[in-house]
Amino acid sequence: MYPPELVAPMKQELTAVGFKELFNPQDVDQVLNNEEGTVLIMVNSVCGCAAANARPAVTLAAKHSKKPDVLATVFAGVDAEATAQARKHMLPYPPSSPSIALFKKGRLVHFIERHHIEGRPAELIAENLVAAFDEYC
Repeated sequence: MYPPELVAPMKQELTAVGFKELFNPQDVDQVLNNEEGTVLIMVNSVCGCAAANARPAVTLAAKHSKKPDVLATVFAGVDAEATAQARKHMLPYPPSSPSIALFKKGRLVHFIERHHIEGRPAELIAENLVAAFDEYC
């Protein structure tokens, strides 16, 4: 478990652009069991690729004119139960932090794993997300 003061700025980076924090399994199920609309969930983390690539990418993508109805986040290593519940919805993909998942009508339709985030510029990841938003949102 990471100290709250360490992760607060990492969480705020997403909440400042409209991401809703999911703190427990019930929060996760509430946003994902909705049979309408689209939901983007980012599994946030303290790693360098989350800071340099994933968070900037979702921040850029969130500015796109066409975007998911709900932007949400769980924090690996902090909100463990919420993260575990989100990962159940992300099967068959293995646990990955950071990672980014797009759901439509409660069904996983697009997923970006850590190995697709590491070493890739945020702009490239954002382009991938925007293409998914254009297709599914």
